[in-house]
Amino acid sequence: MPLVEYTTAEGLAHLQLSAPPANCYSYEMMTQLDAAILQARFDPQVHVIVLSGAGEKFFCAGADIGMLTEADPYFKYNFCLHANETLLRLENTPKLVIAAIDGHCVGGGLEVAMAADIRVARRGSGKCGLPEVKLGVLPGTGGTQRMVRMLGKARAIELMATGEVFDFDRAEQLGLVNAVWDADDHDAFMARAREYARGFVPPAAASRAVGLIKRACVTGSEVGLGDGLALERELQQRLFEGDDAREGLAAYVGKRAPAFKGT
Repeated sequence: MPLVEYTTAEGLAHLQLSAPPANCYSYEMMTQLDAAILQARFDPQVHVIVLSGAGEKFFCAGADIGMLTEADPYFKYNFCLHANETLLRLENTPKLVIAAIDGHCVGGGLEVAMAADIRVARRGSGKCGLPEVKLGVLPGTGGTQRMVRMLGKARAIELMATGEVFDFDRAEQLGLVNAVWDADDHDAFMARAREYARGFVPPAAASRAVGLIKRACVTGSEVGLGDGLALERELQQRLFEGDDAREGLAAYVGKRAPAFKGT
């Protein structure tokens, strides 16, 4: 049974973390996730990536604590390094990534979700937060860096220093998740998440433009304004040379709905 189940349909790649009971990640899971991200990145038929956890109790409860307890410091360092590299690969892939969160999303699980571009969650299904301080460690899979960038320094430090966990409505208020949906069960929630994701797939959406918007924002937010504007211009030129920009402009002039190809 794979630790990351990979399926594709209707322009979507679905990456499901599958390690019962809590979908905790190990080096083996991160290796499979890394490979799945690359598979989705190189597949021209994939326009959007949906990331979820198996079952409705946990999206992901973070790293496998049992594994870390037995590992030596040398392994732990390289494990953290590889996890960082994997999530950076997800973040840098020029395709929209949507984390569909059903169940608890704590510690490293939230760190995985924060590497996605959009987070949606099922109301009442669990808690989220970064409680690593209660284990005497810090959030070591990007939490200290991504949460600060998302929420600002003061709020992020407070949440990590207290180790507070909270429901998804509170997460939405904070800006950690984009939307919280009511759903009767896991299947209904995932169906809605896939429907939402298909809204970013051609012909409804110019997925290449969406992907390059993501690249401009991810990279541009880490450099100076001048360099960010230069990147924006170069990415815009790539779009001007593609089919979707021509189709979008022609559709606007012709007063019709565009039919995008993702090229």
